[in-house]
Amino acid sequence: MTPEHAEIVALQALAHVVADQELSAAFMGPNGLAPQDMRAGASDTAFLAALLDFLCQRDDWVVAFCDVHGHAYDVPMLARYALPGNEQVNWT
Repeated sequence: MTPEHAEIVALQALAHVVADQELSAAFMGPNGLAPQDMRAGASDTAFLAALLDFLCQRDDWVVAFCDVHGHAYDVPMLARYALPGNEQVNWT
């Protein structure tokens, strides 16, 4: 997946989370975010990556998102891997 396609998937995920009150509260509350932070985050790849990390925490969230948008169930994680901040760490 290209970084550009990953951003599109992440923006779809952002719209999905914002449209669902329960998901939105679960993402915004613990992170201390306000609605304006969500709007500003749409242009920040680190924010979008964090949103995909959040979405991928639960299978039911991934399934619901993918079913609505017609994605295979691995697309959110593939998108996350394509965005910055997921570089492989070599500890040796």
